[in-house]
Amino acid sequence: MTDLVASTALDAFLERARARLRPEPPGPHDSTSNPRGDHDLEPDVLEAALARPPRLAAVLVPVVPRDDGVSVLFTLRSAHLRDHSGQVAFPGGKIDSSDPSPLAAALREAQEEIGLDPAAVTPLGYLDPYLSGTGFLVTPVVGLVAPDATLTLNPHEVADAFEVPLAFLMDVANHALHSREWRGRQRRYYAIPFGERYIWGVTAGIVRNLYDRLRDADEPTPR
Repeated sequence: MTDLVASTALDAFLERARARLRPEPPGPHDSTSNPRGDHDLEPDVLEAALARPPRLAAVLVPVVPRDDGVSVLFTLRSAHLRDHSGQVAFPGGKIDSSDPSPLAAALREAQEEIGLDPAAVTPLGYLDPYLSGTGFLVTPVVGLVAPDATLTLNPHEVADAFEVPLAFLMDVANHALHSREWRGRQRRYYAIPFGERYIWGVTAGIVRNLYDRLRDADEPTPR
């Protein structure tokens, strides 16, 4: 019965992913079709984020089939990093000039950060680009990861890796709006607490977009 449930969950996810994800990433100079971003909740962030040309980045949203269903892989950034230390993230980073595509950048970063072999990843499509308040335009690449793929964490960048059931992430009841002071004012952001893990900010915003892309029309409308 467990195998049947897992197979059904994977088949349902793959069907939706193929039908609803972007088949190609946006180009670096197009309008990005009104990118998602921190400005979804704080519109005044957009002007600051676009004060200079956005810095291009890509992340891998790793989806892993398991015996009891489907999960999503996250990392916990090392505490000593200059940017976003100790935060939950997806594997990824800046797109280098030597990267031929956002997909190549996401796979390269995943291999550097967690030792994930690019051959173990089947690309499924792209989410909407995400514009952060700090000026990064992030292209999320959704990929199916072989369940027997081994990870080797780079301790200079990643303190831990963990998985969260996709069903938990796709339940809008688990999506919260939190706030904290940033640069002298209260800022709202998405947060998805999971046990002792606190998924928030850009990472939670990307998960939210995954929900928006995969949900049915009769499912709850995002708050």
